[in-house]
Amino acid sequence: MVASSQGGMNIHIHTHTHTHTYLPTYIHTQLNSPTLLQGPVMVGSSQGGMNIEDVAAEHPDAIVRMPIDIVDGLDTDTALKMADKMEFSRNLQPQAAEQMVRLYNLFVAKDASMIEINPMAEDATGTIYCMDAKFNFDDNAEYRQKDVFAMRDWSQEDSREMEAANFNLNYIHLDSDIGCI
Repeated sequence: MVASSQGGMNIHIHTHTHTHTYLPTYIHTQLNSPTLLQGPVMVGSSQGGMNIEDVAAEHPDAIVRMPIDIVDGLDTDTALKMADKMEFSRNLQPQAAEQMVRLYNLFVAKDASMIEINPMAEDATGTIYCMDAKFNFDDNAEYRQKDVFAMRDWSQEDSREMEAANFNLNYIHLDSDIGCI
């Protein structure tokens, strides 16, 4: 599917609505960043009701970044620290951390380059759910992830990418009338 040119584990979280907490979650691999370790990174914000890119532009101090050790993966202690920094209530932090660990394990197991959950929501009973999701996978992992790539929805992709794929090529559209094959 579409491979992210960026990288790291990003969790974008917006919290604190009246009866529910909605937590958009975005995960991808952070690779060529001068400010972060090369590898997975969780990024989030407790600023609610805003797109994470808007939060980063308007309130850069509100963004929390937590690198994940590429060898050890995301452990419960690190996920609990992130849940705390994301301002989950104390009683929901273990549940939020468990969801983060599960998402990271899925991210690794399926060769994802990005996972976006929007929203991750807390219902009125205090249960956290991962709701609507968008996944991108590393095209180079297609031979390992045949079941995943069998679900590819070409209607969601550029027709030129589909045409290139028919010839085992990757096509990346760039601005203007330039393309990269």
